[in-house]
Amino acid sequence: MRHSISRRKLNRTSSHRKALFKNLSNSLILNEQIKTTLPKAKDLKPFVEKIITLGKIDTLHSKRKVFSILRSNESVDKVFNILSKRYKSRNGGYTRVIKAGFRYGDASPMAVIEFVERDVEAKGLLDKNRIAKENEKKQNVENVNKQTKSEDREKIDLKKKDDLDKKSAESDNKEIKEETKEVKPKSK
Repeated sequence: MRHSISRRKLNRTSSHRKALFKNLSNSLILNEQIKTTLPKAKDLKPFVEKIITLGKIDTLHSKRKVFSILRSNESVDKVFNILSKRYKSRNGGYTRVIKAGFRYGDASPMAVIEFVERDVEAKGLLDKNRIAKENEKKQNVENVNKQTKSEDREKIDLKKKDDLDKKSAESDNKEIKEETKEVKPKSK
């Protein structure tokens, strides 16, 4: 009999379920809104709310406890620096689950789980920052490539100019020698 057993198994082993909730909670904390299946969202809600409640207790022990759950420094920093201050006066109920229809492939019920009073610009912010940094690096590399190409062209132009100067100087020397040969009278 299943007396006093709560929550769903979600057709996963306990370690897989633990990893699933860790990854979902990291995504939710960083993006502040995610879309997943309804049963996962309903089970994720108390998991994340306990983390936020731990974040409101700003001690080293609670930070280590949250880190042991999330295993991500970015998420832990956001919990303690942003979310705990945002929900300082709220006693629970930090998240909401909104039904979002059914998935096309298998008709499973979908849901959006999000923080109450969430920051709208937080969703996808890490990806936007990463893409901006990559574009900046590409531009820096392109600028360096352009500079090296222009320097190489200048070197090649200088070499060509030097070669032309040498050739013209050699041809001038040959002409002068020929003229001097012609000018010298032949002595008998």
